[in-house]
Amino acid sequence: MSISDRRREGGNVRKAAKGKACVTHWAATAVLAFGVVPAVAEEARGTVFRDDNGNGVRDSGEPGIAEVRVSNGREVTLTDADGDYRIEVDDQTIIFVTKPTGYMTPVNADMLPRFHYIHQPAGSPKRMRYRGIDPTGPLPERIDFPLTRVDEPAVFDAILFADPQPQTEAELDYIRDDVIAELVGTDARFGMTMGDILFDDLAMFPRYNRLIARMGVPWYNVPGNHEMNLDADGDSDSLETFKRHFGPPYYSFEVGDAVFFVLDNIVYQGGGEVTADNLRGNGRYIAELSQDQLTWLGNELAHIPDDRLLFFAMHAPLEIAGTDAPGVTTSNRRALFEMLGQREHLYAVAGHTHTVEHRYFDADDGFAGPEPFHHHVLSTVSGSWWSGPFDEEGVPVSWQRDGTPNGYHILTVDGVDMSVRFKAAGKPADYQMRIMFDVAHHRNRDAAVRDSRPGEMLDGRMTVEQAYGAEVYVNLFDGGPRSKVEFSVGGHGPIAMERVARLDPAITELHLRHADVIKSWVQPQPSTHLWVSRLPELGAGTHTLTVRAVDEFGRTHHAHRIMEITPDAP
Repeated sequence: MSISDRRREGGNVRKAAKGKACVTHWAATAVLAFGVVPAVAEEARGTVFRDDNGNGVRDSGEPGIAEVRVSNGREVTLTDADGDYRIEVDDQTIIFVTKPTGYMTPVNADMLPRFHYIHQPAGSPKRMRYRGIDPTGPLPERIDFPLTRVDEPAVFDAILFADPQPQTEAELDYIRDDVIAELVGTDARFGMTMGDILFDDLAMFPRYNRLIARMGVPWYNVPGNHEMNLDADGDSDSLETFKRHFGPPYYSFEVGDAVFFVLDNIVYQGGGEVTADNLRGNGRYIAELSQDQLTWLGNELAHIPDDRLLFFAMHAPLEIAGTDAPGVTTSNRRALFEMLGQREHLYAVAGHTHTVEHRYFDADDGFAGPEPFHHHVLSTVSGSWWSGPFDEEGVPVSWQRDGTPNGYHILTVDGVDMSVRFKAAGKPADYQMRIMFDVAHHRNRDAAVRDSRPGEMLDGRMTVEQAYGAEVYVNLFDGGPRSKVEFSVGGHGPIAMERVARLDPAITELHLRHADVIKSWVQPQPSTHLWVSRLPELGAGTHTLTVRAVDEFGRTHHAHRIMEITPDAP
C-alpha cells in the first residue's frame, strides 16, 4: 500500500477522539505551544480538506482528508474520517498541519508554504525593533486547512542551504548572483535553509524571500541564532518576526517516503547590556531542544511507522569534533536519541559552524538504533561570512574556515534511501576537492607568501630535492570518516592517504594574503576532511598526479594535478 493510500478522503477511517488529542500520554497540565504558559484555554476546530480548485476555500464537493496530523506545538491529533479536528489552544498558539505525502499546502507569492494559523489575540507581547505578530483577535469559529493533490514521486531532489547570512544589502546581491541564479529552473521538489537566514537585520526578510522565490520551488526555513528578536524578554517571544514571515519555528512535512522535521534548537537567554564592545546586546543563546518541542516530537513519532525515512533539519549541530560549547552543540541531544529508539532510517543536517563535518552516532553517544545515526554539518552559502578577495564576478572568494568553498547541497531521496552531494557556488558539479603540495621549507613562513604569486607555494612545481620532503594534501570538501582518498603518480600507486585534523594550507595562505578583506572574527580552523601523504620518490620530469576519492555516500570522484619536477641546481 502506498503512503498516500493510507489516507482516504472520507470513508471508513479510524476516527479521532472528539475534543482531545489522539496522543494523551503527555501531561495535560504541561505548558502549551512554544514555552508560553497558558492564559486562556480554548478549543480550535476545523477541517483539512482537498482543495480541488485551489482557491483556498472549501467549496461544495471538496472532501475532508482523514488521518492528517494537526498540532498546537505540543499535542498532535489526527483528522477524523471527515477531515475534522479539534485541538486545545491558548493565546500564544500556532496551529499547524503536517503536509501529507501526495498533497501540497498553499504557498504565497514568495514560495513560502502556508500550513499554519497563528492565534495571538493580543499580538506579540511587546513592540520590538522588528515587527512581530499583529493582534489576531478572537479565535475563529473554524480554522480550515486546504491541501491540493500532487503527483509526488518516491525519488526526488531537494536543495539544502545553510547560513546565507547576509549582513548588508550587498551581501544579498552576492547570494542572488553566486547561488540563486544558477538554481533557477531547478528540478528539486523544494528547498530548505538551516538557519542564520539573515545576520540580525530582520528588516531584510522581504527582499531575501523575494530572491529565494526566483528558484521557483517551495522553501522551508529553520530558525537560527541570527533570526532572534534581540530585544525580546526571553525565549518565548524571541522569534516573533520569524513567525510573522514563516510560521511555527518547528514543524514537519512529508514528501514521498520521507518525513521532514524542522527543529528549533536555539534557546534565547536574554540579558546582556548593549555596549561599545557588545553591540548586539541581548544576543546570548544556548543550543537545546525545548521540552515542549520534545513533547511534540514524541507525539509526532507515535503516528509514524518505523519504516519511514526521518530527516531532521536544525541550525546548531547535535555534536561536532573539538568542542561541546553550549552555544555550538545541542546539550540535550541524548533526549532525541532516546526518543528515536530502534528506528533505522535517520539523517540529520545542521549549519552554524561554517565548517563541514560528518558524524555517526552510536551506543557510545547514547543512540541505541541498529545503524549509526548520520549527522551532517553542511557547507554554508556565505562561506566565511562573505569575506575574502573579489572574484571576476565581484563576489568574495568566501571559503569556509576549513577550506571548503561556499556553496550548498542537493539531497536525493529514493524511498527510504538518501544521499547528499555538495555543490560549490559558481563551480562545475564535479569540483569536489582541492589538491595541494606543501614543500617543507615553505611551512609556516609568512614572508614566503608575500614573495610568491597566489597558489605558487602549493602548486606542483618543485625541485627533486624539494619533492623528497614534500607532502600532497587533498581537501575532499564533503568528506568524512567513511571517505577513502588515494593517489597515483609516476607509476606509483594507488597510494592510500591519511585523514588528518589540520589546517588546509590553501585557506591559511588566503588569510595571510587577504587579512584586510576578511572579517575580524574569521580564523582558519582544522578540517575534518583533509588527507595527506608523502610523495613517492620521483625523478625530474613532468608527472600527472591523479586522486581518486570515495565520499560518505559511496560516490567516486577524480581530480588531477600536473607536477613539474626540475633537476636540482648544480
